Amino acid sequence: MVGEEGAFVLGWEEVLTEEELSMTLKVLCMSEEEFKEYKEQDGWESDEEENSVLSNEALSRLKTPCKKLLYDSVLLTLESYGSDLKAEQDLLNNKEAYEKLSGREQQALHVRYGQKRILHQLLELVR
Repeated sequence: MVGEEGAFVLGWEEVLTEEELSMTLKVLCMSEEEFKEYKEQDGWESDEEENSVLSNEALSRLKTPCKKLLYDSVLLTLESYGSDLKAEQDLLNNKEAYEKLSGREQQALHVRYGQKRILHQLLELVR
């Protein structure tokens, strides 16, 4: 369902792998009975709900179980980082420490910081 990487791609404005995320949330939030019924009815075909763009606004309107699942998943993802958003911001703001980093480390810092900002934005949307 989520491809080989098992990850979703989030942007500043919307989910870039919206079909995969939508289907995954739908299935994971179903009861066992709902899942059996959905599978028996060949429910894997595209429906109107799945064709909508998962914009930030749409994410904030998800049903409570889906929001909780996303929220908890984001927290787990953030925990997998070695540092928090504030530590990355502090390093970016500390010119002396930042300049001691190699070019590759500086680029990695910017990537991690951007990823964490997007994840924190998602936390706010599904809170």
